[in-house]
Amino acid sequence: MQIARTLIVLATAIGLSTALTLPARAQSAAEFPSKPITLVVPFAAGVSADLLFRGIAEVASKHLGQPIIIDNKSGGSGTLGPAQVAATAKPDGYTLVQIPLPAFRLPHMQKTTFDPVKDFTYVILLAGYQLGAVVKAESPYKTWKDVVDYAKANPGKFTYATIGAATSPNIAMELASRESGMKMTHVPSKGGGESIAALLGDHVNMIVESPAWAPLVAAGQLRVLLMLGSEREKTWPDTPVLKEAAYGLGCTTWEVVRNVVIPHTRAGLIGGIMLGLGRALGETMAVTFVIGNAHKISPSLL
Repeated sequence: MQIARTLIVLATAIGLSTALTLPARAQSAAEFPSKPITLVVPFAAGVSADLLFRGIAEVASKHLGQPIIIDNKSGGSGTLGPAQVAATAKPDGYTLVQIPLPAFRLPHMQKTTFDPVKDFTYVILLAGYQLGAVVKAESPYKTWKDVVDYAKANPGKFTYATIGAATSPNIAMELASRESGMKMTHVPSKGGGESIAALLGDHVNMIVESPAWAPLVAAGQLRVLLMLGSEREKTWPDTPVLKEAAYGLGCTTWEVVRNVVIPHTRAGLIGGIMLGLGRALGETMAVTFVIGNAHKISPSLL
């Protein structure tokens, strides 16, 4: 069984009702952009996704000739940002938002105020990064088996933090718990510094998220017990992956895929955005582009 990959996609999100209120004269692609662009990151400042997009925004701004301003709107496992953009942003290309995977899962779990497929135009699919399960270096849990053994013997007492419910780390841990017969307690957090502080302060036993923890692992303060991929990471070759834990589970290296989108908008503006982002990304990282609407994104990625 494969755990869902996380998409990194930039999108322009604009509801149809908002689009109807726009002036008849649309700005041409040649004029775009004529003012700063806002990129909404639906996670707290300092987490891996935030740092990734701040780097992209800095370089892309040089190519676009206008600054890209990061606006952090965390909450709802990464769905608050897209929801607010869909409800309030104009479809003029000046508001981008990252769409994480929970935004696609949420409509199947509860009623939502936005449609991740219909309300956004998808601009770009970026590269991803792995997720890992990390404990304090001095903790009694030296291996993943130690965690499983303790959680089995003490149902509900072992706590782990992720960036929220219905995220890939949360789903991975729930599936691993089901397959192994253990019971852990999930503690949602804002991720990044908040999760690390909770771990260092002994408020949780383990955190499962993107490698914001990597510097502390390198410094010997934290220990990686498990990576959630299908193959071992070159950075941590001695750390087993989820698939090796005998659960038949595994995420690919595209564990976190970020969709950058804009409210449903005109194709001419997409070209201007893509030009700046594409050049920036060409300087900073390997990427896969997805140009067009959400229906072109394979459901297997979700």
